[in-house]
This record gives sequence, C-alpha cells and structure tokens, in this order.
Amino acid sequence: MKQALDGSPVFTASFTSFVRIFLPVLSFLILSGAFLSLLTLPRRKELFARFLKKDDGTSYPVNNLECLFGRSRSADICVRSGSVDRIHATLSGNGSGEWTVYDVDSKHGTFVNDREVTGESALHYGDSLRLGNVELLFQAVEPGEEAAVLRRRRVRVMPPWTALILLSVLQICLCIQLCIEKNAEAARTIVPVFAAYTALMWVYFLFMRLRRVRGFELEIIAFYLTSISLSVTTSCNWWHLKKQLYSIVFGILLMLFIGYLLRDLDTIRRVRWGMATVALALIACTLLLGSLKYGATNWINIRGISFQPSELAKLCYIFAGSATLDRLFRKRNLGLFIALSFCLMVGLAAMNDFGGAAVFFITFLVISFLRSGDFATLILFVGGAVSGGALILIAKPYIWARFSTWRHALENASAGGYQQARTLTAIASGGFLGTGPGGGFLKRVAAADTDLVFGMICEEWGLITAILAVLCIIVFSAFAIRSSLSCRSSFYMIAACSATSMIVFQTALNIFGCTDLLPLTGVTFPFVSDGGSSMLLSWGLLAFLKAADARPGASFVFRQSDRAQRKRLRGIVPTGSGDAETVMASDIDNSEESADDPDSDGS
Repeated sequence: MKQALDGSPVFTASFTSFVRIFLPVLSFLILSGAFLSLLTLPRRKELFARFLKKDDGTSYPVNNLECLFGRSRSADICVRSGSVDRIHATLSGNGSGEWTVYDVDSKHGTFVNDREVTGESALHYGDSLRLGNVELLFQAVEPGEEAAVLRRRRVRVMPPWTALILLSVLQICLCIQLCIEKNAEAARTIVPVFAAYTALMWVYFLFMRLRRVRGFELEIIAFYLTSISLSVTTSCNWWHLKKQLYSIVFGILLMLFIGYLLRDLDTIRRVRWGMATVALALIACTLLLGSLKYGATNWINIRGISFQPSELAKLCYIFAGSATLDRLFRKRNLGLFIALSFCLMVGLAAMNDFGGAAVFFITFLVISFLRSGDFATLILFVGGAVSGGALILIAKPYIWARFSTWRHALENASAGGYQQARTLTAIASGGFLGTGPGGGFLKRVAAADTDLVFGMICEEWGLITAILAVLCIIVFSAFAIRSSLSCRSSFYMIAACSATSMIVFQTALNIFGCTDLLPLTGVTFPFVSDGGSSMLLSWGLLAFLKAADARPGASFVFRQSDRAQRKRLRGIVPTGSGDAETVMASDIDNSEESADDPDSDGS
C-alpha cells in the first residue's frame, strides 16, 4: 500500500520527482556555509602571558596553555643558548592564571626563583624562571594589550539559523516522501520521530546559543548526516526509528559530557588512566559475555537490547592515548600506552572483529606519531601488523575467503561477492539524483543500512549527495588539521587528530568495502549507519573536534576559560607588579558584546 498520504499516483510520482531534484540542492545550501567557515579557519593566536629575558629584554609570548621550552626550532619558546637543552622544560596553565613548570630531565636544570625544579613547580606572575644559565621573568599581559588581542581574534562565525531552517525543510520533505513510500502503520512512527528529531535539533541550538556559544558548523554537518541516517533506517527497517532517535539523543548528551570533562586539563590528567581501565573492562566484558552476530562476538544483549562495548572503548582509548605536554616526554607513559593498545587489539582479534582492530591500529599509529614523531618505530609497528595479519589469514579461512573475492565481486555475484555486487548495481542505478528516499532495492540486502550504507545513499539520494556526505568527513579532517595548529594543549591536538583519523578510516573502509576497492570489513559509516553504538561513538568523537576549536565563543568546551580571561582583563587576577590593574569596563564590555553577536563580522 504505497499511497499512505495520498491515493493519487500522480501526486506520488510528482512529489518523488521534486524530492529527487530538491534534496541535492538543499544539501548543498545547508553544507556550503559550514564547509566555507571551517575550511577558512583563521590562525589567530591567543595571548596568556609573557616571558622577558633579563639580559637583553627579549620578549617571548605565551600563546597556549601548554608551552615547550628549548633551543629546538620546534619549541614554543625557543631560547638559543648552549645551557638550554633541545627539549628543556614545559609550562602548563589551567586558563585561570595558575601555571606549573615541569622539568624534562634537562642537563643543566630548571629553577624557579633560584629553587631547582624536581618534577614540577608552581609559577606565579613576577617569578624568575632560569633554564640553565638563561634567566626569564614571567609576566602577566597588560589588560589593554590582552583586550586588543581579544578584538583581533574575533572572527566571523556562520550564524546557524539559515542552515537550521533548511535542515527543518529537508526533514519535512523526507518525512513526507518516506510516508508515501511506506504504509500507514509505518507513517504513524515516521511522523512523530522526525518531528521529535527536528525539535531536538532546535532545542540544542537554542540552548547553546543562550549559553553564548556561537560556532555550530560541526553540529550542522553532524545533524545533516544523522538526517540521512534516519532516512536510511526508515527505508530498511522503519521499526528501528525510535531506537535510532534515542541513540542520537544519548549521543548528544555523551558529547556534552565529554566536552565537560575536557574543560579542565587537571580533570583530564586525573581521568586518563581511569578511561584506560574502562576500555580494558569493556573489551573484557565483551569477551566473557559477548554473543555472535555478523560473524563477530562483539555484541552484548541485555533484555533484548544489543550494543557493542568496543565502540565506547574507542572513546576511552582516545582519552588514554592523548597526553598533555608535561606527560608527553615521559617514556613510561608511552610504554603503557603501547601495552594498552596491544591488549585492546588482541581482544578485538579474539572476538573476530578485525575491522574494529584495524580502526584501533590506525588510531594507534596516529597517536604514536603525534606523541613521538618517530617514523622508524612506526614502520616497525606496521611491519609487525602486516606479519600478524598474514598469520590471521592463515588461521581464519573465512577471512581469506573474503580476500579471495576482493576485486572479483561481480564474478562471484552469487557467492562471496553477493553484497558488493548488489551494492555496485545500486550505485549505478541511482545516477546523479537517486531514486528518492525509500525507493531503492538495496534495502532488501542484509546490512544495507550499516555496512553497505554508502550504496544506499548513492541509490536513493544520488551520487551528488553521496559526494557531499564524503566531503563532510573530509572537512572534519581538514578542520582538525587547521585547528591543531592553534590548540591550547597538546591533549586537544592529539585527541582531535586521532578522533578524526578514526572517523576518516571508518568512512574509507565502509566506502571502499561497498565498492570492492577493499574487502568488506563490516565497519560503519560515522553518523549515517543504522546502529546505536555507532551513533554514540560518532557524537562522542565530535566532542574532541569541538575541543580543538579555539575561536572565541565557538566551542562550549572553553566557555569557562574565556570567562576567566575576561575576569583577568577586568583586573581580578593581579599582574606581575602585584597590583590589580584595571581597564575601561566599557571597552571590555563592547569587546564581549561584539564577540557574542552572531551577526558581527569581527573584521
């Protein structure tokens, strides 16, 4: 019974034709502004404090909450002296005017007010910091200068309202089209779910805007991709719609919770190895209680609800693997991280979840390189992984069977290459505009809404929209790379890059597996594939990207630090002279008002 909304076949055909043309145009209008804003991210540094060299008055600005001292060019504060090591010491702040110096096993020592630093020491404005024979005076920034820096850092952030309205129109069109394609019983679920999703989206943006958050480009892309997810879920299994909506709600809450943890570097240091313990516990519970599904024992069923703990373990893994600058040069931490990675990947291999193990391994390589910069060690890791993979292929014949059909899916369309052959046919039949949401045939193939979801996008939404969905992931990675250059802490930089690598690699495995460029691994498309665990992971990873966004007011992760900075401008935090200097209140208030105005160009 195809005409759930209207009995006229003419109406059905006309509306479907309209949607096929309108959806790519609407998708482009929704995403273009967010793409442009994220790809043109300005690199304007903050200014937290300053060091003055006593002998010649050379000024060294502190542009991050974490700085590396040394004579190396890569050091944040490069001090050219024979008594200064290439990597001598680190400086860490919490955004509220409290700073700590860490000595990195330097040969000539680090001294605060002529007291040698053994491990770490607090550093206050006005203190003397000596690196070997070089003495630096730590000073607070003058309020007027810091206010000028804040004004220069104001950037134009894309107002979200136009994209929100267009997203709402997109969801209305999807709702009508899917109700037409399905029966009346399905329509009774489709309409309230899409209405609730649209309301959820508006509530999120309004709540964040009331908290003076202005940067929503990442969320706009995420909500667009999850709209496609709801469409795909409806097309394949409309009775999963409520479950997918709940997953989106809990995913957003998880993103906010992770963002709350990321607000404070001290909290991050305390929870890092607790997160490692949780990751190991999740994998251990799955090994003991997991049930076999789709060839892997990585599912746990509790009263009819199945989920993959390994997806949440990925979030904990990023927390444990990323490191603040003071921990970055401690070999013990790197050794523990390697041991953690080995245990997790062995556990996933024991579950036959080799796609998940591959995602962990790529993330491990990214984190290891960012922490050490050692290509030779990484090559050894890759060589060991290739050898281990060869042994697995010998020990697991069914995996070798997948490789035997790789690049020969069409020749084995009735056997091992059935899913990929049908997916390639669906991609070809969709053309540029697609058959319309709910109108494809790939939905009848197993795992069409999960492992083969890229084929469903191409078939029902068209090649143009599929390319836009891939561009969303590419823009995520470009944003992470650009924003990492101005991150306040090495933890945020490593976490954002590793989270992005996880998103990008999962997307690549999904797309290349569908199109027979790689063996089918059973890895989902982030934000798009049907599945609660995958959706929770996707929104959780988005929190690490938000933490890398250092634009004023653009990220809810740093709202507290921005307030502390403005308090410092009003003279609440004493300067180096010990006096609480003040600045014109009207100047600072005008600066804040312009920074919070979504229509301000900030030029």
